[in-house]
Amino acid sequence: MPRVSNSAASRKRKKKILKMARGYRGGRSKLYKTAKESVDRALVYAYRGRKERKRDFRRLWIARINAAVRQYGVSYSVFINALNKNDIRLNRKILADLAAQDGTVFKAVFDRAMTAV
Repeated sequence: MPRVSNSAASRKRKKKILKMARGYRGGRSKLYKTAKESVDRALVYAYRGRKERKRDFRRLWIARINAAVRQYGVSYSVFINALNKNDIRLNRKILADLAAQDGTVFKAVFDRAMTAV
């Protein structure tokens, strides 16, 4: 029985990798083996970066909220604890946006949270 190479599938697989490697320098965009290595590494970085972006934004929001509540002489942790005790359900993204864009509304939320504390 003759050996079958299935060239259509392997050509499709190679074209897919080389298409993803467009824009890379030198052999990384032209040679299949190096392109595959570069694309695999790039996909790992992309996957990891999507996770890191969530961490980075949360860190940014916390820093902004902390800076806003320090103006009133309170730490971030005390403020978040006061929000939870008073059952004020605003996430950090919204709180940071209020602190940066609309200080009067943030002050109202702050006053409401700190009433019973």
